[in-house]
Amino acid sequence: MTDNTNYDASNIRVLEWLEPVRQRPWMYIWSTDIKWLHHMIQEIVDNSVDEALAGFCHHITTILHKDNSVTVYDDWRWIPVDKHPKTGKSAVETVYTVLHAGWKFDKSVYKVSWWLHWVWASVVNALSEWLEVTVHKNGHIYRQRYEKWIPQTELEIIWDTDRTWTIVSFLPDKTIFDTIEFSGSTEIARNKQCAYLTPGVAFTFIDEKEWTKNRFFYEWWLKTWLNNLVWNQQRLSTPQYMNVEWNDCLVEIAFQFTNSSNDNTLSFVNNIPTRDWWTHVLWFKSALLNAMNEIWKEKDKIDKKIWEFQNSDVTDGLYAIVNVKIPEPQFEWQTKWRLWNAYVRWEVEKVVYDYLIEEFKKDESAFDKIFDKINLAARARLAAKLAKETILRKNVIAGWVLPWKLADCGKKWMEWTELFIVEGDSAGWSAKSGRDSMYQAILPLRWKILNTEQAAMQRIMTNQEIKSLITAIWAWIKESYDEHNLRYQRIIIMTDADVDWAHIRTLLFTFFFRFMRPLIENGHLFAACPPIYKFSQWKTEKYIYREEETPADHWFDPEKTEVQRYKGLWEMNAEQLWTTTMDPNNRRLNQVSIEDAEEADRLFRILMGEDVLSRKHFILTHAKSVKNMDI
Repeated sequence: MTDNTNYDASNIRVLEWLEPVRQRPWMYIWSTDIKWLHHMIQEIVDNSVDEALAGFCHHITTILHKDNSVTVYDDWRWIPVDKHPKTGKSAVETVYTVLHAGWKFDKSVYKVSWWLHWVWASVVNALSEWLEVTVHKNGHIYRQRYEKWIPQTELEIIWDTDRTWTIVSFLPDKTIFDTIEFSGSTEIARNKQCAYLTPGVAFTFIDEKEWTKNRFFYEWWLKTWLNNLVWNQQRLSTPQYMNVEWNDCLVEIAFQFTNSSNDNTLSFVNNIPTRDWWTHVLWFKSALLNAMNEIWKEKDKIDKKIWEFQNSDVTDGLYAIVNVKIPEPQFEWQTKWRLWNAYVRWEVEKVVYDYLIEEFKKDESAFDKIFDKINLAARARLAAKLAKETILRKNVIAGWVLPWKLADCGKKWMEWTELFIVEGDSAGWSAKSGRDSMYQAILPLRWKILNTEQAAMQRIMTNQEIKSLITAIWAWIKESYDEHNLRYQRIIIMTDADVDWAHIRTLLFTFFFRFMRPLIENGHLFAACPPIYKFSQWKTEKYIYREEETPADHWFDPEKTEVQRYKGLWEMNAEQLWTTTMDPNNRRLNQVSIEDAEEADRLFRILMGEDVLSRKHFILTHAKSVKNMDI
């Protein structure tokens, strides 16, 4: 038992400045995994977007350097460099070393912003090994450097300039984050999203590791994005775009009905992604539902079995982007996943409802096509409900036991557990022999799973590989998905790096995107990265994960190096598979984002869908970039 006799005021520890952030980072960010590593970049870029929304910024560039550091620079109106009256320090040092310092709180500076402008800059500094700020202002270049948030210099003038730039560079602290390896694809998707939402601003992303540069600029923002999202889906209506302002609030909505079977709604507040939708999207859909029901009843097309449509009926096949801009957004937390402002819901519903009633009455032929689709969705819902009740009555679901091929782990709770989905029995045997059986489970699949893009639901639910996936994960699918039943914290797709298994990886992405989307949204889906080569020279071995790397890159003599190419996981024994691909201390995992799954779904619609012209165009466009094709 602890001795309490000497417990006095000296035992109370006072953490100053940014020490609390480093001591308890999860109090300021949700986690220290790769998702929140990327949130560091997002917070700095968000500040530049604030300037763009205020009309003071036109170019924003993000650079991933080879040493995992990041640079963000833009042409906005600079951070002030004069002394702050309260702290006695420069405004730059105040913003980067004092929690809750920022000028978002001053309504005269920003009408609309990303919630706490510059307030989270100090948290980024606290969680970085080093951070450097450079400001081009007043004909001078000002610079200040911090290491683990502590200033190493005063704000100093290092050169003269005639430009106006703000440059922020930082290296995340590897002692705080699980990894400091950024994903280029995640940042490309993020920059592209920002460009869609911020008209008139160019976003550039440079990845020095991959030697790539991407620039995004969209003049017609939401209209262009909606068209790209719908792509080759069969369209039931023309694209609808509305831009309505009231008081100090603005509603921007672009939507279109298609013949697909999913709800594809994206939501934003002041350009901030809101993952859980909440206020503004719920009331957008409520307005859509009310408008449909009212017009339907006016046309006297009431079906007594259906009586009224439900939300899932009218959003079946809906593609929508909802962006609300308001002066004082109230979010759930710094995650910004949910908007709480109650007044927004009434305004959004009223604006959308009036618009829809007017538009549908203008174009009755378009409404009839949409009505037929919604009516079909409602009938399917009722049929599915009846089928589910029948199944439960017959207790068929009790027969859905864990698949016999599943080598389960010892832990019975999901924390830290992992399910590896591997290719074939040979790789499955190596994985089973090499795993840590306490928390790692293995599920081998046969060569090819069902293409869920085109298959009917009945065929999907009777497919053995699909049934194995569903029962092993145990969270069920679609509207019945329940996170509480999830058996593993991480679902890891572990396939070969060749063309055949890239195809299967895409099939799996498509399945999870269409049937277990919350699994991806909640960060449970990952893709393993097995090595492509092994370089051997004397007793030294090096596993290589990038196609373009050569022995010389690792100080090997090219003439004396033995190069082994791994064509499949089955070529590695259990120890090698554990060391290179399964050991948490050495392996490389890519977390699958919803953008990755959406892209896989889009490609599969092109390659496996019914639109022959789109498929032909894609093949002709990408034919020259094909490598390692097996003939």
